[in-house]
Amino acid sequence: MKLTIRDICHIGIFAAIIAVCAQISIPMPVGVPMTLQTFAIPLAGVVLGIKKGVIATVVYILLGAVGIPVFANFTGGIGVIFGRTGGFILSFPLMALAAGVGALKGSLWLTAWLVVGTAVNYFCGVLMFSFITSTGMVASFGLVVIPFLPADVVKIVMVLVLGKVIKQALVKNQIF
Repeated sequence: MKLTIRDICHIGIFAAIIAVCAQISIPMPVGVPMTLQTFAIPLAGVVLGIKKGVIATVVYILLGAVGIPVFANFTGGIGVIFGRTGGFILSFPLMALAAGVGALKGSLWLTAWLVVGTAVNYFCGVLMFSFITSTGMVASFGLVVIPFLPADVVKIVMVLVLGKVIKQALVKNQIF
């Protein structure tokens, strides 16, 4: 796996975009905030492609794991990754992967893969939340999925529209 300096810059820029989007956060009663991370991560997969999108997401997670406050509400550290929101965070590379795969196959497939990536994110998040909080899976689903569904539908539509536009603009201007 060979990365150019340009690739590394693209990865770093998207890791920073994910970190910024994590701070655009709406606190929720159960302690899992609604953020724009789940917009930025599939956007990274669509714009950067599978490999670079996944790497950007992993870089973001590693920055947070070592304590840099890049997670929602300026938090960081391994405790966040193994806390109630950890399942969501750990599934982020899979979201970027799904978006990157979908982007290779066209608009209809992209929509399907964005939904798959979101479902994987929900599944991992519910699993960890349920385990950490000792809440049943059904109750956890009601707490950390149902309230987020409308916003995530909007995010998927935004990725569908903006991902293609951003990628085309970057290619046209020879940034990619």
